[in-house]
Amino acid sequence: MEDPEGGVKPQFDGASAAGRKDGKKSRRRKGKRGGQTRSAAHPASHELSGNAGQPARPMEDAAGHPARKRKRRRRGGHGASQEGLLQPQPMEQTGVAANAARDSGDSPSSRRNRRKHRGKRGLQGRPLTSAKPSHIQPQENRAEETARAAVPRELQNGAGRKGRPENHAHQGDRPAAEHAWPEELYAALDLGTNNCRLLIAQPTRPGQFRVVDAFSRIVRLGEGLAASGRLSDEAMERAIEALRVCASKLKNREIRRMRLIATEACRQAVNGEEFLGRVVAETGLELEIIDRETEARLAVSGCSSLVGRETRSVVLFDIGGGSSEIAVIRIGDNRFSRLANHITHWTSLPVGVVTLSERHGGRDVTPELFEGMVREVEGMLGSFDCPEIEIVQTGDFHLIGTSGTVTTLAGVHLDLPRYDRRKVDGIWLSDDEVSAMQAKLLSWDFDSRAANPCIGPDRADLVLAGCAILEAIRRRWPSPRMRVADRGLREGLLTDMMADDGVWRRNRNRRGQRTK
Repeated sequence: MEDPEGGVKPQFDGASAAGRKDGKKSRRRKGKRGGQTRSAAHPASHELSGNAGQPARPMEDAAGHPARKRKRRRRGGHGASQEGLLQPQPMEQTGVAANAARDSGDSPSSRRNRRKHRGKRGLQGRPLTSAKPSHIQPQENRAEETARAAVPRELQNGAGRKGRPENHAHQGDRPAAEHAWPEELYAALDLGTNNCRLLIAQPTRPGQFRVVDAFSRIVRLGEGLAASGRLSDEAMERAIEALRVCASKLKNREIRRMRLIATEACRQAVNGEEFLGRVVAETGLELEIIDRETEARLAVSGCSSLVGRETRSVVLFDIGGGSSEIAVIRIGDNRFSRLANHITHWTSLPVGVVTLSERHGGRDVTPELFEGMVREVEGMLGSFDCPEIEIVQTGDFHLIGTSGTVTTLAGVHLDLPRYDRRKVDGIWLSDDEVSAMQAKLLSWDFDSRAANPCIGPDRADLVLAGCAILEAIRRRWPSPRMRVADRGLREGLLTDMMADDGVWRRNRNRRGQRTK
């Protein structure tokens, strides 16, 4: 076979990688022929190696005797490259060439390692399993969870007056990397009488989501509202400052859909609409004032995952700063996907922790003053026309409280050194335990309440007013147990938006396609 360069190309017999079927057998054959020489008809000057222009080893020594052919090991084996088949390498490499081969990793050992691991890699050496996106963090890190220390819910787990990010986990989420679609972000903002709260989340498992970012700050927008009927300039400034932080967070992310609401303070104030116009001008956020029925339904939607399948009746209450929403839920044999569809009766009391404490005083609360607050709320509940709840067996009925009042009671009950939402959300408190915690708080003075890490100075004058509203509800609907929910309107907004968009159905389809 003639070489195009003018020489005779070495012949490949059964020892070649392309023709042999057994590598060991081929090496034995080659070893037996180790003393043979090539035909003398081919002069040594015409023998070319795989590198054009470099003469191969001579077939004869200086005396004209046939040179002993050095035994060569096959280097390619089954993993030999195509280039190695067409252009055999020189029998020896010396000097710079040998060093270059070692430096480039083209040694026999490196080739054997490549052959060994070849089956574990895909095309062009890429790993077959793709790496998970670096921006997705596990559920226990950051906003889902950040591992930052938590403080009372009114300070929103580290957000507080300085607006630091919340330590927030919701709906029993799994780690984010398991079911996360980053392109679908939803945002919910709740501007209440006492707090300004924001959640940014992405859907995960059906009915659940992962919090990407969160913010909460006590603004006391309704401060002085009961006496004047107007939002004060100081209160509006505090709220707008918090809303600027929320606007910055929303601007830095690509939000698929958002809903921003205002509740009782803006509903009652004669300058509520004027204030919202100022919010648009100064922050760019357009808030809608929702009615009380919508507020009650959103509170129920936010707590739907805390109602077990065995439950038949629930009274869910949200004690806010300016109003308190109560929903009576009756669940039959056929449960709707949205728990709010099971609401049979609801009411909104025009009283909250801010308004009640301003009327009666929340700093120095005596047992007589506390009882007077309870009776006022009982009078409001007396006008609520709702049939009695029938309890067939134990476990059929219970209360669910979603407010800073009940989360504070739970934190005090657990004697937490710092408020931890993960330990509070979903906890059960017996009727006796609730009574004991209320009595304990009533026995403390203002400074003792302010020093408690689960209350703090910002809520020390409000917590007993909340306990009075809770006591009136417990007297109207006696229950052996109450479940604590550290969630509310924002969670309800997110749940409803995701359900309306059908993201959980789409994500379920994607998950099914991935497993095929």
